[in-house]
Amino acid sequence: MPPPGACRTSRASDPGPAQVPTVRTPTLEIGYEEWGDAGGAPVVLLHGFPDDAHAWDAVAPPLAARGCRVVAPYLRGYGPTRFLDPAAPRMAQQAAIGQDLLELLAALEIERAALAGYDWGGRAACIAAILAPARVRALVTIGGYNVQNTLAPPRPASAADERGYWYQWYFNTERGRLGLEQNRREICRLLWRDWSPGWRFDDATFERAAVAFDNPDFVPVVIHSYRHRHGNAPSDPRFEAIERRLAERPRIEVPSVILHGRDDGVDVPRHSEKHLALFPDGTARHVIPDAGHFLPREQPAAVADALLALLGRTAR
Repeated sequence: MPPPGACRTSRASDPGPAQVPTVRTPTLEIGYEEWGDAGGAPVVLLHGFPDDAHAWDAVAPPLAARGCRVVAPYLRGYGPTRFLDPAAPRMAQQAAIGQDLLELLAALEIERAALAGYDWGGRAACIAAILAPARVRALVTIGGYNVQNTLAPPRPASAADERGYWYQWYFNTERGRLGLEQNRREICRLLWRDWSPGWRFDDATFERAAVAFDNPDFVPVVIHSYRHRHGNAPSDPRFEAIERRLAERPRIEVPSVILHGRDDGVDVPRHSEKHLALFPDGTARHVIPDAGHFLPREQPAAVADALLALLGRTAR
């Protein structure tokens, strides 16, 4: 049964799963996948760009088998998740994604949860751990400390990194916005291939996720995210204080593990080598072989095992 405040909906004309539980927050109606006992230890799994909640399909069952309540939401702009206000600006700066997670926990009446995420989802998880550490039992962050400084002028990266970020520069142009609108599957499939070069996914696996990109908010949300982080889109005034705090790169103080796919084609492992100073003493960092950017899909056991190990060491 859905928790209080949640409702099951069926949107025959909308993209995303035909029937998923949803819950309303002050801003969104969030769709989510769920596994396990509603009374179990809560674990929230957060997908990245360009992906959807099915990224966790092989991570969640081992957690549920160990008594966890597992929730994998669709981020704003993906699948069945919708803005409540049709006129609201479709913004997706990092502070908004982090706030969405905290509001999801409140709406589901989850007082304290273990979190795992990568890419956008890893950023949301790290931000929640910074802003509300009492709400976060443990954190598995794929890619390390994913928090950005959106206030300082962007600094050039290495030539190899800049080449890998081509999609960000593309999305910062009008041509890129139109390209994402018209060719979203082609672009996203190319990113899957380039970011996880050793992963041999099939058409059905990609298409199951790509349905989530048909959300009418997907393009404006993605464009705002990649323009805002480079200073080319406005910030939501509600999040200015949070962005100022995040720009200081505050430490994460909750029990954590860092995972990184050895073959990640966009967020290469050397990026997280210096992140340990931003986590509690003793935090482990594991570079996972035979995995790229989409680690939960490629090596789900590594993620599940890291979560279970942390849960075993922390009080509920």
